[in-house]
Amino acid sequence: MSVFIEEAARHHAAPFGHARWTGRAAKRAIDLVGAAALLLLLAPVLLAAAVAVRVDTAGPLIFRQRRTGWRGAEFQVLKLRTMRVGSETLKEAMAARNESDGHLFKIRDDPRVTAAGRWLRRYSLDELPQLVNVLKGQMSLVGPRPLPVEDSAFAGKARHRLRMRPGLTGLWQISGRSDLAWEDALRLDLHYVDTWSLRLDLAILFRTLPAVLRGDGAY
Repeated sequence: MSVFIEEAARHHAAPFGHARWTGRAAKRAIDLVGAAALLLLLAPVLLAAAVAVRVDTAGPLIFRQRRTGWRGAEFQVLKLRTMRVGSETLKEAMAARNESDGHLFKIRDDPRVTAAGRWLRRYSLDELPQLVNVLKGQMSLVGPRPLPVEDSAFAGKARHRLRMRPGLTGLWQISGRSDLAWEDALRLDLHYVDTWSLRLDLAILFRTLPAVLRGDGAY
């Protein structure tokens, strides 16, 4: 984790300079080309994952959740469904089992998760539909972690995260995912926003696949 923090610091750029806007245009171009290419390349994997969801339990294939994105705009993040239908209504009743210390709701052995869902979550295959969110400009390949609107996670210093599109991956993804404490995850997101560079994005993308294959913090 510290390697990427140091890398970001070396390539810090002012938030509103010409180079910053040129870089953001290049980032968006990479998002469009990268997301389209990944959708084509991973189409067989996405199809197999979709079949697993459909065969495992009854219910919709895609799970939609409201998130707060770039500049505070709300959007619906897309995921393959990994929980049984109606699981969201049980969240309040299961609050005492929450293992997260912040605005996320996480249970390591969540009984609401389906058998196929555990496999999909381990390798982040449930998040592949978010490539569509990237194409629509709601997300980026790399960015801060997208958080649910109802979690009220954007008060105070956390609002600074909204200066960039939320990412399919990010410093949080390669640094432990759900095993991270809330403050650590927030610190990584804020540091990413303040010190963003294309070089840092490429470094994170390069490290994402090994992190996903290890499955650390995926539940």
